[in-house]
This record gives sequence, structure tokens and C-alpha cells, in this order.
Amino acid sequence: MTAFTDLTPPVPAFAPVLHHRTEHLGPGEPIAAPLVGASTFAVPGDPALSGAAYQYGRWDSPTWTVLEESLAALEGAPTLAFPSGMAAIAAVLMPLLEAGDRVLLPSDGYGAVRQLADAFLVPRGIRVEHVPTPEVASRDLAGYRMVYLETPSNPGLRVADIAAVAERAHAAGAVVVVDNTTLTPLGQRPLELGADVVVSSDTKAVNGHSDALGGHVSTRDEAVLERVRRWRTLVGGIPGAHESWLIHRGLETLEVRFARMCASAQALAELFAGQVGAGRPVGAVAYPGLPDHPDRDVVARQMTAHGPLIGVTFADEATAERFIGAMRWMVPATSFGGTHTSAERRARWGDDVAPGFVRVAVGCEPTAELVAETRRALAGLGG
Repeated sequence: MTAFTDLTPPVPAFAPVLHHRTEHLGPGEPIAAPLVGASTFAVPGDPALSGAAYQYGRWDSPTWTVLEESLAALEGAPTLAFPSGMAAIAAVLMPLLEAGDRVLLPSDGYGAVRQLADAFLVPRGIRVEHVPTPEVASRDLAGYRMVYLETPSNPGLRVADIAAVAERAHAAGAVVVVDNTTLTPLGQRPLELGADVVVSSDTKAVNGHSDALGGHVSTRDEAVLERVRRWRTLVGGIPGAHESWLIHRGLETLEVRFARMCASAQALAELFAGQVGAGRPVGAVAYPGLPDHPDRDVVARQMTAHGPLIGVTFADEATAERFIGAMRWMVPATSFGGTHTSAERRARWGDDVAPGFVRVAVGCEPTAELVAETRRALAGLGG
């Protein structure tokens, strides 16, 4: 019988991303991308005729170019870099929506997106509606200007059928935006599934070292790309040179890190699932790689990996905190995608989850060591 994990599509090639600039190096040029911190560049005479590739730091930067070209190779589409994931998201929502438009947002996705919409879209006369990720597929999309998906949703890890939603949204005249932060293009390729725009927080796995904020927007729609670029230039929502350099450095090891993170997450999810039952410390486990995931069929069709996040619901808040406190190889911290595994109760941030719900964000520790430590911590909870 075919295993569930054998049903996923093939992983995309990564060598073109890693060698996007080394293929064109001349003698004596550095293999590592240089960090260019300049804010001002020489532009003699008429700027339009000067031939200067760079003119002013708010408009463009050599360090951005390297990062954006790498991300474009990864996404398979033109890409713009931003100073954070939320900056990237704002650069899509703000210039693409106007008074009278309707936008559909996930009610179970990243809370800051809903806060941004309620604080700055609604006052502009934009109608914002929220719906749980599992219900988007059956939603009547007539009249919407934009359908925004975060799949898998964070932290509940429900999955939307991007291709099905995109087909229906396009028939209704809507633009489809997908937040692909959790899976990255190595785990899911929204543009190839019909999405118009991809947003990502590169603070997470793309950078992967918990030392830089960043984000990006990718799209094959030239009109959308230019509106997003113009927003970035005029608002000044630009990435710093050092942060861009750090994210590019992290991106070069994404394929290796992401493979380890997903393999370890699968092993941990199976370990947690074995602790579910009456009298045991775990009440439920959410992970797209488990065979009982409610969106199993969609996962098999559209994911090339199942990601580094696991949702574990412990009996109560106290049990959840005991587990986090007992774990030697899990840092109690928010965010995810870094080399260090972390865990936190998401209810403390106001997420609509049970008090004992813990989001485990798996890092790059050796799988066997992480599993052994988790087994020890679970044993200490009793049951």
C-alpha cells in the first residue's frame, strides 16, 4: 500500500537558487554575496540617461538585488524584498484594495493580519470578512476583490485547497493571495497552483537563524508587482542592507535545514500522537503529515513537505507549561523557522485555541536527540 508521505508532489530543484549568481562570476569575484551598505550612488547628468543601475537607497540596492534574484529563482516569479513579513503583507493589502472592495481573510490565521485589516482597511471603506480556513472552499466568492489564504493556518494547521479556491476566485474576478511562510516554496508552490500573489515572512525559515526580520512578495502579474513596488518606494518600507545580506546567507542553506526540520517534525508528531488517549497527557495532535489530518487529501495533492510546526493540545494549561519547562531542547519563545526548536502556549497571545494548546516549532537539532528528549519530558508528565 502506498504510504501517505509518498503521495506528495516532488520537491523542486534548489541548485538554481544556490548558484543564481555564482554561474556568472568573473575571475576574482567573491563567491559569497558582498554586503553593500551604501545609501547614495554616483548619478552624473540626467538620471534617465546616466545608465546608473543604482541611484538612491530607498529605490534600490545591490544587496536587495542579490536577495530578490535568489528569492525569484526559488519562487519562480519576480520578487520584492521587505523589512518584515507584515511589511510585505501591508504592501499587498494597502495598494491593491480600494473603498468598496471586499476582502476575505482567514479567521484562524496570523492575528496581526486581521488587526491590520480592522485598523486600516475598514476605515477606508473596505469590507473585511473573516472565515475559517476549512470553510473557504465552500464559500460563495462572488463580489470579492481579494481572497487571502494562509495555508496551513497558524497555529491550527488546517489546509485550504489553493487550486480549487483560485479557480473559483478567478471566476468571480478576485485576486488570490497566499501566505506561504510556514511551508516555503520547498513545501508548497502557490503560484503554480493558481495563486496570483505569494507573501512570506522571511524572518522564519528562509532566514532561519533568528537574527533578522524580513519578508517578500512574489507575483507574475506585472501590474500588481509595480503597485507593490511603488508602495514600497513611497512609504519607505525597505529592507536594510545588513538584514538582506543575512537573509540571503540563510536562504542558501534553506533546503538542508528545511529537510531536517520536516523530518524531525514528522517524528515528533508521531511521538505525540502515540500519547493521545484517556488518562494520557496529550488530548490531540495537529500535523499535516499525520494520516488522520482532516485535510489529508488536499495535503497530498498540493504539499511537497509537511512543515516544521506541530499543534499539541495538552490536558490543561498547567500540563502544557510543565512540558515546555521540562524540555531541554525547546526554547520557550514565539516565532518559528529557526535552527532552535521552540514551544509556546498560543492562548497566551489571544489565539482561539485551548489553554493547553502548544505550538511546537521544530528546528535543526539531530532528530534522534530531539525525539529522545521529548519522550523523556512526556514520560515525566505521567499517564
